[in-house]
Amino acid sequence: MPDNPAAKASAKVLMIVTLDTKSREARFIRDTLEEAGVGVVHLDASIRQIVDAGAEIGPATVAAAAGSTLDEVRALKHEGKCQAVMTQGAVKIAEDLQRRGELAGVIGLGGSMGTTLATAVMRTLPYGLPKLMISTMASGFTRPFVGNRDIVMLNSVCDIAGLNTITRDVFRNGAIALAAMAKAYRPGAPDGAPLVLVSTLSTTDKCSVRVREALTRQGFEVMVFHTLGTGGATLDAIVRERSVAAVVDMSLVEINDHLQGGLCSAGPDRAKAALEKGVPTVFAPGNIDFMVAGPIEQAKAQFPGKRYHMHNAALTAVRAEAAELNALADHMAGLIRNAQGPVSFLVPLKGFSAHDSEQGYLHDPSLPPVFAARLKAAMPAHVPVTELDCHINDEAFADALIAEVLRHTQPIRRTA
Repeated sequence: MPDNPAAKASAKVLMIVTLDTKSREARFIRDTLEEAGVGVVHLDASIRQIVDAGAEIGPATVAAAAGSTLDEVRALKHEGKCQAVMTQGAVKIAEDLQRRGELAGVIGLGGSMGTTLATAVMRTLPYGLPKLMISTMASGFTRPFVGNRDIVMLNSVCDIAGLNTITRDVFRNGAIALAAMAKAYRPGAPDGAPLVLVSTLSTTDKCSVRVREALTRQGFEVMVFHTLGTGGATLDAIVRERSVAAVVDMSLVEINDHLQGGLCSAGPDRAKAALEKGVPTVFAPGNIDFMVAGPIEQAKAQFPGKRYHMHNAALTAVRAEAAELNALADHMAGLIRNAQGPVSFLVPLKGFSAHDSEQGYLHDPSLPPVFAARLKAAMPAHVPVTELDCHINDEAFADALIAEVLRHTQPIRRTA
């Protein structure tokens, strides 16, 4: 990317660090960012006390943005309730800065409380805007903090309690990394190509690759999402935030896992976004032939009497039988019944994933017709369910998905 001195000079980073407990660390990070050539807007959401150390946005301003005062926040006398108010104010301030085009990145520093607040702010900001969180929580379970956003989590290694030979290096590395990203940040602008979102796993990769390549040749921008719990949720989030021409939801394992207690559940709202928004959607039952469980012994305890495939030491694919497939068919029909736009559902009768194939470990040719029959019986009459005498990874099935997308998007392509 060519140098752009004007962009570098105007790059501003929102720094979210509480001064009542981390003033030395905040100063160190600020100095590093400024030495790296970016401006800093320091948001201080401290509650315990106000420390006059040069923060552009102080605690009183944060509380006011949430419609409160700092005295009222403190009077709550509950750290979680206090933080909720300050988080609300911080989010509003950050969104206002972003809306005015004044942000090129966000950096946060904190323990569990600081990480919760700063990443809540980051999760409301657009994809592509650099976001980096230096945290004591970064070596553990980060999903609550990252969610489905593009947040970089950097492990602080030591507690954030002063500066030492490790934390100086960690803080410096994080600040320099964020500064470099901020200086190179170019807000993503739509290129005019209609957007198609596709869900998949490696077990349906042959199909999704053919779909992606064909639709790209047709002039679409295609985004593909890996459905292991966060992928489908991210797809749904992008549907809500952007203009989307069509969705090819061909990996429904996250919905099956939600219904059956598998590891990859994306929650009860998975797949609702496109249906509620009226985005044309083509469904396929990819990867519903199994639920995802933990190590093999845990899988056997959770799903006794099933067929199992040990994917690796941590994950086991558990064969879904007629009861699970029927439950999924009923659930999908219930979701689709309220769809605000065109929907179609394609069912490959020779298998739903690489596991459910003649070369796979969980193949059962008797079960796809069971799902198809239940789906057709439960589906609203205006939604077509098309059975195809092929496997989901066959070229013929991918081509059928492609044809459905082109049919649904014909008006868009005609006016493009």
